[in-house]
Amino acid sequence: MTCELILDARNGTGESPVWHAGEQALYWVDIPARQLHRWRPADGAHQVWQGDEMLACIARGPQGWIAGMQSGIFELHAQADGRLAQTPLASVEHAQPGMRFNDGRCDRQGRFWAGTMQMDMQQGASVGALYRYDGEHRLHVQHGGMIVPNGLAFSPDGRRMYLSDSHPDVQQIWAFDYDTDSATPYNQQLFVDMRDYPGRPDGAAIDQDGCYWICGNDAGLIHRFTPQGRLDRSLEVPVKKPAMCAFGGADLDTLYVTSIRPANTDLGDQPLAGGVFALNPGTKGLEEPAWQG
Repeated sequence: MTCELILDARNGTGESPVWHAGEQALYWVDIPARQLHRWRPADGAHQVWQGDEMLACIARGPQGWIAGMQSGIFELHAQADGRLAQTPLASVEHAQPGMRFNDGRCDRQGRFWAGTMQMDMQQGASVGALYRYDGEHRLHVQHGGMIVPNGLAFSPDGRRMYLSDSHPDVQQIWAFDYDTDSATPYNQQLFVDMRDYPGRPDGAAIDQDGCYWICGNDAGLIHRFTPQGRLDRSLEVPVKKPAMCAFGGADLDTLYVTSIRPANTDLGDQPLAGGVFALNPGTKGLEEPAWQG
């Protein structure tokens, strides 16, 4: 296995990588910087667009992007002047001040899901929730009582949903049965207790075999678990805080990984923190569904 640094991005919190097959490009966000990034492997071109508030998770839309930000769900369009045009779709009533959206993505039918969290994780309050956006300017709470919702993913057939809480006090991943007609998760079961493995559960991806890849934050590892919850392999990255992974490349056989560059921390042993990496995982992924609007 080789791990290649594709961009020394120095992101504060690099998150939500999404491969755009039509452009053959990788997109991702830097949450505290309020930025959308794009990198093309063909020529190494890197572009950045600036938003007006923290940008946490994205999914492709019919033309632009749908995103979970601080105050709600927005449609985004990258402008030639380097700005992000933001059209509000649905506002969120946070349980407390100082919250934002975090991890999110579309299900296999193109419905957008995203979770909320307190920006100050040390408070550890269970005020986060997982929402589904209905496409009609409304958000529906689907799972509450969380601290840091993370690791959202859907099985290849769309009938299983994965969700984690990455807070140090929880560190668990759950699997739900998922009704694809009504977009309803049910029958919650513990999938993996990450306290038994190195790293807190962060962002995730699903491969063509239905295996679940999860970033082991604080451990510098990307773990693959089989659908039965068995650890299959662990890949190393040269940073402590890998944040989220996504399959991309022409054949979807490259695993891209974004990472976190902690502020006010000695980075002597991880100078590449905040970078974006490419790994050869030995399998292929699935194209991310686009938001259907």
